[in-house]
Amino acid sequence: MGAMAHDAGEVPDDDRELLTPPGRPATGQVAASEALELAVAMVGDRWTLLVVNALLDGPRRFKQLAQAVPGLAPNVLSSRLRRLEAGGLVIATPYSLRPRRYEYRLSDVGHQLVGVLRLLTRWGALSSGGRAEGPRHRSCGTPLEARWYCPTCARVTERADDDVEWL
Repeated sequence: MGAMAHDAGEVPDDDRELLTPPGRPATGQVAASEALELAVAMVGDRWTLLVVNALLDGPRRFKQLAQAVPGLAPNVLSSRLRRLEAGGLVIATPYSLRPRRYEYRLSDVGHQLVGVLRLLTRWGALSSGGRAEGPRHRSCGTPLEARWYCPTCARVTERADDDVEWL
C-alpha cells in the first residue's frame, strides 16, 4: 500500500467536522471547560493515539506506520494522518513527487501528547489485571507513578481533588 496522496493543508470537509466538538463552529475560541471535548474529538478514536505513539520515535513513512500499528487498514491510517495534520499534530513532508509520497513526524504540539500517552499506558497496565506492564524507571526498574505537580509552589499534590481547581 502506498502513501496517501494529498496536497499539504487539504482536509476533506468530513474530516474537518471531526476536528470540531459537536455543536461548535469550525473556527473560533474554545472555552476552557470544553478543552477535554476538543481533545477527544481530535485524538479520541480507536487508532489515532496508536499512530501518534508510533511517531514518538521519529519520522516515518506511510508503510512504516502501517507496520508499526498492526491491524490498521491503509484507508483508516490515511484518514487519521489527514486529521492529525489538519489539527497541527503531525507534519507531512513530501519525499517523492511522482508518485507523491510523504514522511510524517510529530509537530511540537504533537509531542505534547507524550505525557498523555504515558498516563494512558500506566492506566492500561493497572487496568489489565497484571496482563500488561506500565512504564518503569530505567535506573532502578520501579514502576513510574504520575503526580500532580505545581511548579510555582514546587509541591506535589497527592490527590487530584486536593487543592486542585479545574477551569
